Amino acid sequence: MARKFAKDRFDTHTHALDRVGAHRAPGKRGRGWIGFWWALGATVLLIVTGVVGIFVINDRLNFSNLPGLASASSTPIPTETVIPTAEATVDPALTVNVLNGSANDGVAASVSDTLTAAGWVVSATGNASTDTEATTVIYYADAGQEGAARGIAASLPGSKIVVSTVFVESGAALTVVVGNDYVLPVG
Repeated sequence: MARKFAKDRFDTHTHALDRVGAHRAPGKRGRGWIGFWWALGATVLLIVTGVVGIFVINDRLNFSNLPGLASASSTPIPTETVIPTAEATVDPALTVNVLNGSANDGVAASVSDTLTAAGWVVSATGNASTDTEATTVIYYADAGQEGAARGIAASLPGSKIVVSTVFVESGAALTVVVGNDYVLPVG
């Protein structure tokens, strides 16, 4: 049988608190949203991680393009792409200027003689603006003259060709700047 106790101070409370028992405190306002925000943050993090993972797996995300992460030697070179090169030709219709960019005297004249013997028309020889050029370079301005530049390069072993408009105003189709790597022929 249930006993009835007399009412005391623990039995009276304001109805606004809506608590049951003496040990329950009213909950703080907005505490229910904390769990929601944690769940939302975890969901967004999982989605972002999944999307990045899919891009990485499919090789659609390349971290080497980000500034500060790529090194100069990490530039990928396509191995399957073959760049067509023009065949080396000799075209006497094109004029050639020869400039001495080396510290040796008589180099421009020697190269001029070599090119003339190979069938080229050398229009002028002279000194370059510097005598510290390391390698011999053949400059051409028009992409259609690549074969002719390669033809000159075949007469001057070790030289390289460069597409540039630096010497366009000289009037010659091709310009050879002889570097310090050029060795004068003996004899």
